[in-house]
Amino acid sequence: MTAPPTAASAPLTPPPGDPSLADPAPGPDFVTPVDNVFVRAHMGVPEIDASTWTLSVEGLVERPFRIGIADVLALPAEQLTAVHECFGSPFRPETPTRAVTNIEWTGLPLATLLARAVPLASARHVRFEGADTGSFQGDDNVSYVKDLPLATARRDVFLAHGMNGEPLRPRHGYPLRAVVPRMFGTNSVKWLTRIVLTDTRPEHTFTTRFYTRVLPGHDTPQPVREVDVSSKLLSPAPGAELGPGTQVFRGRAWSSTEVVSVEVSVDEGPWERAHLDVLGAEPTWQGFHLMRALPPGPHTVRSRARDRAGRVQPPPGSRNSVHEVAFTVTD
Repeated sequence: MTAPPTAASAPLTPPPGDPSLADPAPGPDFVTPVDNVFVRAHMGVPEIDASTWTLSVEGLVERPFRIGIADVLALPAEQLTAVHECFGSPFRPETPTRAVTNIEWTGLPLATLLARAVPLASARHVRFEGADTGSFQGDDNVSYVKDLPLATARRDVFLAHGMNGEPLRPRHGYPLRAVVPRMFGTNSVKWLTRIVLTDTRPEHTFTTRFYTRVLPGHDTPQPVREVDVSSKLLSPAPGAELGPGTQVFRGRAWSSTEVVSVEVSVDEGPWERAHLDVLGAEPTWQGFHLMRALPPGPHTVRSRARDRAGRVQPPPGSRNSVHEVAFTVTD
């Protein structure tokens, strides 16, 4: 039996000034270094003793069970590299954050545990509950809970105990967390303690009260799930002073499906098609770049992505609006 992982020596919660507390730039690496992965926790980071931690799989199943981390680690491990984006504040659903990373997760599909539990025919939804509890916006003694349709959860959810080749750190969900590719990070519950199959959606602070929005084509709020089509410029950095000559604009684009084109506009000029990396077999982000010679002086550059579903980044004013960076070219 494999021994439980040892949590990394990083502080339990990020210290003031830690880049993970802000919206860190994606950086030049295809896989984001763990130190630069954003950290969000509505009710703080719980302290968990992996030697006593268990995950229960229960509800509308034939064979409810509990499993410890040693038994989880004894199961065949798989890797999944996927883009991971924070939705932002649930109070300001249209405010862009662009906190986004690309992570190589180690773990196993949720389907492995569901097969052991054997869902009943009446099961329609899966509720994921984390160990983080507390008060939030007037609700006391609440745990962080999210839900997904059973068919979606069975197909997509990955249970991760490692990231980028090391055990999960406490701040990132140690010892086990959910990862839902192509969905906003709010759905990827950290510090998992319970997986409950139900016949209806749970009414909860974080399922029906917060993290909802009215999507195009809908009249009522829908749960925040699939990521929007988006792009983010990596270079130049905001406020950068660049030397004379040809400039290279680089960035990343991502969506809930493949991004099929990225366009770049300089100084509010016409949109020019950038070179876009092809999406591989995994739900990662895609790199893009465009080269332009510019005269000395102040400039702006914008990027917008289009995905296979036909969605295009909107103009400024929406949470996933075109990304703009201002910079200067020196003499």
